[in-house]
Amino acid sequence: MRHLIDFADMTNEEWYDLYALAKDIMARPLDYKDALRGRVMASLFYEPSTRTNFSFQTAMLKLGGGVFGFVDANTSSVSKGEKLKDTITMCSTYADVIVMRTPVEGMSKAASLYSRAPLINAGDGGHFHPTQTLADLTAITERRGSLENMTVGLCGDLKYGRTVHSLVRALSRFPGNRFVLISPKALAAPQYLLDFLREKGIEYRETESLEEAIPELDILYMTRVQRERFDDPAEYERLKNVYVLTASMLAPAKKNMTVLHPLPRVDEIAMDVDGDERACYFRQAECGLYIRMALLLTLVRGGKFEPEHIPPETRPHRCHNPKCITRKEPYIPILEEDGRCGYCEAEL
Repeated sequence: MRHLIDFADMTNEEWYDLYALAKDIMARPLDYKDALRGRVMASLFYEPSTRTNFSFQTAMLKLGGGVFGFVDANTSSVSKGEKLKDTITMCSTYADVIVMRTPVEGMSKAASLYSRAPLINAGDGGHFHPTQTLADLTAITERRGSLENMTVGLCGDLKYGRTVHSLVRALSRFPGNRFVLISPKALAAPQYLLDFLREKGIEYRETESLEEAIPELDILYMTRVQRERFDDPAEYERLKNVYVLTASMLAPAKKNMTVLHPLPRVDEIAMDVDGDERACYFRQAECGLYIRMALLLTLVRGGKFEPEHIPPETRPHRCHNPKCITRKEPYIPILEEDGRCGYCEAEL
């Protein structure tokens, strides 16, 4: 594993090794305080973030390393028109690892083609968020002892929710899991995710009723409706409070059900849920720190490398997703797989 762009870049064995390392860091944090002394992380955040940005920086500092980067691309040479290839080539000569957050789908994948340093996708638009998935899996494993044989409900914005897309793909790797996809039709899961589940023969169903689904769930994964993904403000206002989980709604739920949320929450989980023993979202965020420490250790210790030489692309890309990296950086090579864009997975 040189980069982490999608959870699929990691084998199940690598996941279990990473989880074991995270648990050891939790148990003996002072033993790791100098583990990455002298190493540097580049933190390239092209869109706002609180938990992911802070947890990665804290993770690197707790390991004894240093951090440089930006939290606003307008303060970097990107604002002058610098191409992604040049930004990454330059940063990867300075840094031992790069962490990238971007609103552009497939941008982390494209960046990894040019990086000498391991590159971590910290969220690319509405596509994937694999390190949030690592936090989710850590919280679930710690709570339940296993990632198998669960009924998992995912509620809210399933169309643009990159945390949902990553988590479904990850949990599909473990036997016996089934999914209940809870959303209004306007925010239903994208077709490529449904196709993925069908192709893998994984049981799922779609519903618009959270109350109807709650009694059968082992995991309830709530998400916010993301204002930043909407082009039409009126559409956001119409959908923003479509689901609000309250303490009274948990009455028919299983006693050992786990309620997760990638955070930040807005109004989709009422404050009165926080005191319920099934609420696990703040511990989930804490787990994110330790699993990111484990990930940084693993990738940085793997060392740097020379990326393959990639000549500039001369043919036009066929991807019609306006949020895909190929629409912004047309020189990157064409990647296609099974009739889908190799960067954003939109159907070609």
